[in-house]
Amino acid sequence: MKAYLGIDVGSVSINIVILDEAGTVITGLYLRTQGRPIEVIQEGLKQTAGFLPADLEIAGVGTTGSGRYLAGVMVGADVIKNEITAHAVAASMLIPEVQTVLEIGGQDSKIIILRDGIVTDFAMNTVCAAGTGSFLDQQASRLNIPIDQFGGLALRSETPVRIAGRCTVFAESDMIHKQQMGHKIEDIIKGLCQALVRNYLNNVGKGKEILPPVMFQGGVAANVGIRAAFEEALGIPIQIPEHFGVMGAIGAAQLAREEVAMTGKTRFKGFKTMGLPYRTGNFDCNGCPNVCEIVEIYEEEKVIGRWGSRCNKWDVVENS
Repeated sequence: MKAYLGIDVGSVSINIVILDEAGTVITGLYLRTQGRPIEVIQEGLKQTAGFLPADLEIAGVGTTGSGRYLAGVMVGADVIKNEITAHAVAASMLIPEVQTVLEIGGQDSKIIILRDGIVTDFAMNTVCAAGTGSFLDQQASRLNIPIDQFGGLALRSETPVRIAGRCTVFAESDMIHKQQMGHKIEDIIKGLCQALVRNYLNNVGKGKEILPPVMFQGGVAANVGIRAAFEEALGIPIQIPEHFGVMGAIGAAQLAREEVAMTGKTRFKGFKTMGLPYRTGNFDCNGCPNVCEIVEIYEEEKVIGRWGSRCNKWDVVENS
């Protein structure tokens, strides 16, 4: 039986998915990056290999996310694609007619506009933490509320208070002020959910034509309070896929499947990757005024990949 491996390497999490030839998720894995992407990728591959039946063949591999090049050279990826493409492909697999994808992760958020299955527009927010999963985690911890109960409390609110959501600093300060005034916790939490959605739509979604079907994915999609706030603000239903937290990896696996269908072969190195020694290094190129910072990765003391340059001067030639 053939299957396809997708790896999404982000700043907060690393997601690994195995898809069968029908596009069904055989296994999905969510791991915290913890500032150690190489070690966590290897651990993720080790765990994934343990889940797979002996007769399963990995016929293709795709990587995405901010660490897609790192993961790509480690495992021998057949395709390395940005997050926009991967998330759009995954959403289209489930709902071919999808027109809007809302994606909110731990450190960034994005919106993808599709028409007739083609990405026509997108926007990302990677500078401000307002509206991201890490801020919700922080506030849940401050209130001593488990994050998996955070959204449910918002649904119990009858009189939400307005929270300033343009900045995490002001939002937290406003929440503390509202607590001191005696407002109920559920009203404050719902106000926070509404503020984060308002910030998302005014920032990431500014000027975008949001049409149904709308799919909400990324780790924050688990928060029913945020989902309800989106539906309230947009006036249209929001759909959340079963594997909302690993959609980038699903898209990467599907892209690998399409690539291998054209080439007829895979570059996958096999699960031996999980036991090899890797390390990274960097240097500045002074060949021109750009002074690019070049990042390189070593496998058993051999450079297997470089990225960061604006030209191909430092590209690693296969089999060199």
